[in-house]
Amino acid sequence: MRDSNSNSDPADDGPSDFGFAFNDINFSDRLLRIEIVSDPIEDSANNCANLSDWTTNRKRRRQDIIKKENAVDIAIGFAEEQVLNQLDHLPDDDDDGDTESQDEEPAAMYEESPSDDYDSNGAMQCSTIIRVKTLHISSPILAARSPFFYKLFSNGMKESDQRHAILRINASEEAALMELLSFMYNNQLTVTTPRELLDVLMAANKFEVASCMRYCSQLLRNLPMTPESALSYLELPSYLLMAEAVKPLTVAAKQFLAGRFKDITKFHDEVLQLPLAGVEAIISSDDLQVASEDIVYDFVLKWARAQCPKLEDRRQILGARLAKYIRFPYMSCRKLKKVMTCPDFDPEFAQKVVIEALFFKADALHKQRAYINDENSNLNRRFTERAYKYWPIKVVEFTQPRPQCVVYLDLKHGECARLFPLGRVYSQAFHLNGQGFFLSAHCNMDPQNSFHCFGLFLGMQEKGSVSFVVDYEFSARSKPVEEFISKYKGTYVFTGGKAVGYRNLFGIPWTTFIGEDSVFFINGILHLKAELTIRH
Repeated sequence: MRDSNSNSDPADDGPSDFGFAFNDINFSDRLLRIEIVSDPIEDSANNCANLSDWTTNRKRRRQDIIKKENAVDIAIGFAEEQVLNQLDHLPDDDDDGDTESQDEEPAAMYEESPSDDYDSNGAMQCSTIIRVKTLHISSPILAARSPFFYKLFSNGMKESDQRHAILRINASEEAALMELLSFMYNNQLTVTTPRELLDVLMAANKFEVASCMRYCSQLLRNLPMTPESALSYLELPSYLLMAEAVKPLTVAAKQFLAGRFKDITKFHDEVLQLPLAGVEAIISSDDLQVASEDIVYDFVLKWARAQCPKLEDRRQILGARLAKYIRFPYMSCRKLKKVMTCPDFDPEFAQKVVIEALFFKADALHKQRAYINDENSNLNRRFTERAYKYWPIKVVEFTQPRPQCVVYLDLKHGECARLFPLGRVYSQAFHLNGQGFFLSAHCNMDPQNSFHCFGLFLGMQEKGSVSFVVDYEFSARSKPVEEFISKYKGTYVFTGGKAVGYRNLFGIPWTTFIGEDSVFFINGILHLKAELTIRH
């Protein structure tokens, strides 16, 4: 099918209004015969109880329409031989008929009795033409707006004086086609509902009227968006989704779903019921309000298991569609270990994404930024960090001579600035000797309550009343080429829910810490390190 947005199209999308010439014999040079056949019974939209049901029905109908698109050209060519004799009684500017009859005002539109329906070989088909509409058309106007009609009128007639053309459509397409033909004259539509506009959009794509496709897309974007309508836009046939005129509509639909369901924990059950297109729109967003990428991974796995009971289908959906939106490099190492043994992923695929994630975690910061900025390597934004509730960290664990771990937390200048005046961020959880811990960075008042300052704390996840005696050390640096400077260290007895830290880690006011004169944080990234060792 020809791209309706190609630069080579002869369509002129200018604002000229020729509405006065629509179906007017005085401004027309041809006759268009529209044969309307009945829809397949199973494709009837009248049985739809809601927009979701209609979307499913329309999707099936559109697939049938795709198969029938070529029949339009065939029917037009065959009309010259099979149907022309039925049109001899219609007004024709070149006929030598009665002049009085020529001057009579024609009806705006008239219908003919049902006639037989032929295929391209002249054989009778089972379907029957239920009615016929005939329009007076201006071939220059239609050809200027549509490559389809341009080709029809320039190459589709066997004889240069052939003045009749025929289109054969399903009954469900009739209203949309009439709206489309009217639009090609006056650049306006009378329909206003999403259902009607989508039908016109389908017709505009079928007959290659790019300006009408853009117009429908704009009107649909201006309508109040709902989850049902957004899903219907994302579940359009693939050939429509790839059209440039429709892309702004699908982008708006994805943004709506991503914004509405950005807290997938809050809307967990509702999102689990969404179709694949809706889930893809949500998990591809950078603005998900999730604690960590581990939550996204767990949700995707749960959705796939609920929607795809067969392992083979589940692996296909995960590998080809959903997994590319999971930011594996920002998952915790504990969760990445589970990916390696997860039966829902193809083993080779699981090994590939985990190794890639681990190499990314181990890379220097400037190399990570290069990956993020490289559009080819960052396809589907898998290296882009979301706005996590819990900040990603790097953890190095040791078991000998005593359980020990080194935790790295990086905070960008803008992230620190947003903490003012009393904000805080929490890191992802990490584990030491089986017990969960976390880091938290604060903007708070100094111990004397005289100015704002930067604080850093180490907390233990509440889990029973088990006590841990931990040696800790906090260090920081402002550039990756520098050595970490130790700020505080000590020993603390942890029990469930307790934390230890320092309200003014750098011993300076917040304005100095965040400003250009800061010795620790000039304008880049603050690197924090916490070393923890279990004391036996």
